[in-house]
Amino acid sequence: MRSEPAFAWMESGKPFRKNHPQFTRPRFEPRSPRPQQSSFNTTSALANYATEAGLYYIWKLLSYVNIDKHYDHLRSNTGSSLHNERSHDVKDLTIVIRKFEYFENDIPETIQSLMSVFPKVPILIVSDNLPYPPLNLKELNKNGTFVKLINLNFNFNRLFEEKNPLFHIKTNFVLIIPDSTRISSKLFNVMLKELKVQPDRLISTPFSNSNVKDCLKLKLELKEWYLEYILTSDSDLCDVVKGKQVILLETGILRRLPDPFMLPFPEALYIQTSSKNIKVKLLHNQVLRDGKPLFETTHAQWKVRQAEQGRRRHMYQTLGFKKVVLEKGAVEWYGCTRETPRCFGTVTNDMPQYLWEGKWTPPCCLEGLRHTARHVFDQLDAAGVRYWLEGGSLLGAMRMGDILPWDYDIDVGIYRDDIPLCSWLNQAHSQPIIDDKGFVWEKANEGDFYRVQFSQVNRLHVDLFPFYKKNSTMTKDTWFITHKQDKEFPEHFLRPISSIDFIGRKVSAPNNIRDFLELKFGKGAIENPEYPDPDQLEFTHKEKVPDVKLQPDYDY
Repeated sequence: MRSEPAFAWMESGKPFRKNHPQFTRPRFEPRSPRPQQSSFNTTSALANYATEAGLYYIWKLLSYVNIDKHYDHLRSNTGSSLHNERSHDVKDLTIVIRKFEYFENDIPETIQSLMSVFPKVPILIVSDNLPYPPLNLKELNKNGTFVKLINLNFNFNRLFEEKNPLFHIKTNFVLIIPDSTRISSKLFNVMLKELKVQPDRLISTPFSNSNVKDCLKLKLELKEWYLEYILTSDSDLCDVVKGKQVILLETGILRRLPDPFMLPFPEALYIQTSSKNIKVKLLHNQVLRDGKPLFETTHAQWKVRQAEQGRRRHMYQTLGFKKVVLEKGAVEWYGCTRETPRCFGTVTNDMPQYLWEGKWTPPCCLEGLRHTARHVFDQLDAAGVRYWLEGGSLLGAMRMGDILPWDYDIDVGIYRDDIPLCSWLNQAHSQPIIDDKGFVWEKANEGDFYRVQFSQVNRLHVDLFPFYKKNSTMTKDTWFITHKQDKEFPEHFLRPISSIDFIGRKVSAPNNIRDFLELKFGKGAIENPEYPDPDQLEFTHKEKVPDVKLQPDYDY
């Protein structure tokens, strides 16, 4: 018998196969009679025969085991393990399409493309209203793909859960794509790999032809109704990524947000994640492709711009931002103006509504107060009326050179004897009068003092309290019992009148301001902030009075 070494296949590195030529059954041919051999040769022959027979029976034993099956299993658990893992992850994926326009879109083709890459993956189309022209979802669902439209609008025939996209998401991962998107499984796997490294972040990939800038940081001051976009040198971790993009994230993050699918998307999403200190990882070296070109006509582009402006205004108002500073420094206002009522209603017990909401005076209201106060000071200076900052306004000037961030009016004391010097005060004594700049001068209904309003519609105001001298004490005829600072004071605080920085200019004030304020409010009033009624709402040490950087007047 002649054969190759029995285990040569181990050295060859080739797969172990039962039909391998090295493992065919040994052939035992009858031997011709041989001459008488010595006992030594006979023993050697028997040993060789036993070895060959043993190898044959070992092969026979292994042949009963499905070698091919074990080989394939071995291969699948080495070279293909990542593929199996990714296949499992795709089964744990939901795709959401959020950003698209009703009047022109690429939704059907986008879904067809997704179905070819992610068969059997649920696809949700999230819309504020029922799209018109309608989307033919029956045609899209022909091949068993789960494509569903989630209409967020109210409908008598739908339960609350049915219009909540999160109710329909049963997977751990969500891929959010805009309209007219073509994505490959390779790119998805890259994003998924990155997400598994940083599961507490969002993974964003921009389009090759989009206008995505470098990462932007956000400064959110929720208490002050303020939002600022900031350019940053960090090109990897962002608070906001602008432009067309695809986002991959864990579903758990969406469940932590108050309204994760708010428009405009994904800007509203990023503001909410930033409030939770959740960062966005931007993938730079990956490329997405657009689908069908959209909005190529001037009219279509105008419609998109108009829609986005309306959505952005609604977003900022809903999220509670009234002053927004863009990354290049431009300021956008989303609060009150001279032509609209102020942002808060009638104040009860000196505590405006926004304090109970955990916020301070809206910045547009503060700007309106500053604008009104500057005009009043100009008129009083021009008329020669002696005046000084009073109460909380003086406290704000001493503490931070501006209005207290939670104050809703400005208090000014004047000499009653000087009222005749100002024509507007004279006329306001009998009836309200509108001056040549649109400010309203009137006698207050609450007592013997005057009030200058921002406009006829917007009732932000400056109060002017007439004081007169009585036995070397400055007094007046109207007092507010709930205002502990509303009290008489020695005239020497006004002899001489000094000045202080306030709302970006020098303003008249009492002398020895600290003593004056501690007489009015108590010891340590400057260093220890308090809300108007600390018995109702206590100022906590966690609340920091901001450093004010005054900007030019709000362009009313």
